[in-house]
Amino acid sequence: MANIGGNFENVSDNIQQNNILEVFNNGYFENIQNIVVARDEVPMVGLQEAPRCEIEVNYNQFGANPPPEMNPVEDYFVQNNENSGSPLLYNPSSPQNSPGSESSTNAKPDHMNRASDLLMAVSIGAGLNKNKIIEQAVEAMEELFKLAIMGEPLWQHNGNGGMETLNGFQYLREFGSFDATMEQIMRMVEVGEPQCFLSSDCNCNFDQDVPSSFSKLNFEPLNIETSRETAFVEMNPMNIVQLLMDTKQWATTFYSIVSRTTLLGVILENVDGSYNGVLQVMSAEFHQRTPLIPARQCYFARYCKKHTNGTWGVVDVSLENLFPYPQVQFRRRPSGCVIQEVGNRGSKVTWIEHVEVDNRSLHPLFRPIVSSGFAFSAKRWIATINRHCQWLTTSTARTAPTTDGVLIPQEGRESLLKLAEKMTKNFFNNINSCSENVWSGLPQNFAAQDVRLRYGNILKVPGKPSGNIVIFTTSIQIPVPMEVLFDFLRHERTRNRWDLLSNQRHVRELVYVSNGENPKNRVSIMQVNSSPNKIEILYLQESYTDETGSYIVYAPMDIMAMSKILNGGNPKFVSILPSGFSIMPDKAPGQGDGAVGSILTLAFQSVDRLSNKEYMPQSTLKIIDAILSTTVASIKDAMLFGIR
Repeated sequence: MANIGGNFENVSDNIQQNNILEVFNNGYFENIQNIVVARDEVPMVGLQEAPRCEIEVNYNQFGANPPPEMNPVEDYFVQNNENSGSPLLYNPSSPQNSPGSESSTNAKPDHMNRASDLLMAVSIGAGLNKNKIIEQAVEAMEELFKLAIMGEPLWQHNGNGGMETLNGFQYLREFGSFDATMEQIMRMVEVGEPQCFLSSDCNCNFDQDVPSSFSKLNFEPLNIETSRETAFVEMNPMNIVQLLMDTKQWATTFYSIVSRTTLLGVILENVDGSYNGVLQVMSAEFHQRTPLIPARQCYFARYCKKHTNGTWGVVDVSLENLFPYPQVQFRRRPSGCVIQEVGNRGSKVTWIEHVEVDNRSLHPLFRPIVSSGFAFSAKRWIATINRHCQWLTTSTARTAPTTDGVLIPQEGRESLLKLAEKMTKNFFNNINSCSENVWSGLPQNFAAQDVRLRYGNILKVPGKPSGNIVIFTTSIQIPVPMEVLFDFLRHERTRNRWDLLSNQRHVRELVYVSNGENPKNRVSIMQVNSSPNKIEILYLQESYTDETGSYIVYAPMDIMAMSKILNGGNPKFVSILPSGFSIMPDKAPGQGDGAVGSILTLAFQSVDRLSNKEYMPQSTLKIIDAILSTTVASIKDAMLFGIR
């Protein structure tokens, strides 16, 4: 039985520097360009002269404080961008030819000071504001429990295998407050299955035609998304409550959904040493794994209550009606979970998502899956907490040899899993549309469409010139099932068909650690050989899939650094540069006719010595275009023409 890792007593402890060198060796744009040019079998289109030799990129990492004095380049951005409402954000329109690709994917600048405004309102308003928040939170908890236990006709299934969604009119009859005129509208519109219902301000968006006398009402452009999911979770209720009420744990556990969160204030403290009765005010941003879906920013109260039968409830409710603010784009109606203990091993969790959102800036590619409510559904929250439980079980389990007889030492196994988690978190943080990630688009006349790019950190290595990390991504629709695309991208046998650095080379999975019952959910070490005795690249890879989506994240690793990790080295000292794929269904299960296909988001990171914070040269843009268009073409050829 082989023991992977070895002792390597003479290896330098500075595994961080070793791995950065590996990133430099395999990640430089000019090295990738040589590989792309050598691939004559894939025609390179779109590399003609661009209309501009350089693209300007705004690198402001903005926060709640006013920006520093602007330099001349930043002045140019503000003076020449009619849509810019603040010097904090420059988000140029994409020239790509997809409809709607010009939409902004970042939080609006006028939201940036909401957290401080709300904190001031809560702290200075004292008694009156706090009493209003308490009253709203108590009402939200009552609604949450009713929503958790009620069935039809309030809740309805959308098609075969579809998720549970609220019947809007039934919801209004149960929880709404409206006059006789609104009742008349409902009676006139209620034909067949209602698709939407009133916003919290008694405005409504109906899919059905309404009489002209009512169509002149001042409707608010907020879409309603609702969903409910019930599942068994292998964690006791108290631990689940702690994950939700501790903002740091919440953000850490749900990093694939929550971009960032802030605890703004505590209205009610605990009285018995638990979270029972705790009421706190928070802000958060929620994202998907692509910059083409705008992040959702919200300010809300979170209330925890233990009921007489031992059942716990944790509910969120937005505070916009208490602290009005213009151009609200996202509200959380009473949403959260009801948790019941099941034996000694786990909990029955009923999760409810009920939100209002402005989807006007949503990219057309993602409109069906997002507007259906599936992209931010209760099912996704349940899947994420179950993945977290699987990860905890995997990381604490006793080590065992793989099917190939390879044994990883226990401490090495834990370090490998921690490094993989760090890599995946980095990937998710890099490619989402949260307010800290300011994305730009490619100029015209490039082959790759709907490209978004931005700068990451500056990478420095002793003895080498520093380089800027460039992050670039695009999304495409592929008419194949999600699991087919996932298998193709994750497997060692097919990697050399899409990976430029593995092209015409032998790829072997050296070792893996399974995560959960699905053997495809695993952390792997991939070895790329140019000849039987020559290792070109070592990849760390994590692949994971569930019914809400899939991802494959990987990063090049130095051999010595990997050896240290497999012997229990500290993963926080390893610099890692992840790239990868995120896969979503192109529509919700049970939605519309035809089979469910896939939306693939590709995201890469590379090091560029020629760019700076203000300018990106044409040569870099050409390589970005080449990498994306070549990779997309390779994947499409394999999927659409059966080369698998």
